[in-house]
Amino acid sequence: MSEDSNPEIKKIEIRQETLKDLKSLGKWTMFLAVSGFIFLGLIITLGLITGTFLTAFNYTGKTTGIPDFLLLAAFIGSALIIFFPVLFLFRFSKHTTTAASALNNDEMNRAIKYLKRFFAYFGIMLIIIILLYLVSLVLAGTSVFVKGII
Repeated sequence: MSEDSNPEIKKIEIRQETLKDLKSLGKWTMFLAVSGFIFLGLIITLGLITGTFLTAFNYTGKTTGIPDFLLLAAFIGSALIIFFPVLFLFRFSKHTTTAASALNNDEMNRAIKYLKRFFAYFGIMLIIIILLYLVSLVLAGTSVFVKGII
């Protein structure tokens, strides 16, 4: 009889030391998540203040070269990119702490799913950043090559 056809549910036992570590992990990730939310609030506030001051104190009519709405959009876009991993980390922390305190398997499963989303998000962002760097290197190399021919 193969191992896959066995109807028995497989379990992982967690020792008291590991439960203690999970509780500590939950506290640290909550600290990081709350710090991330505060940082997000600061980014959005700074974006609004920057946009307001650039518009209010533009007496000379000179611009920075970047339209004000694009500057505000950059701040909000940065906040949106950062929001999702912070949210996943917050939910992981909440479910981990509950699971470790109440010995609840369902809560632990939810926590692991949010941890998976957290790392998947960072993995996807890393792939996007690497692709953007490669494209920019190719474009820079192409522009140097074309400029040298002309």
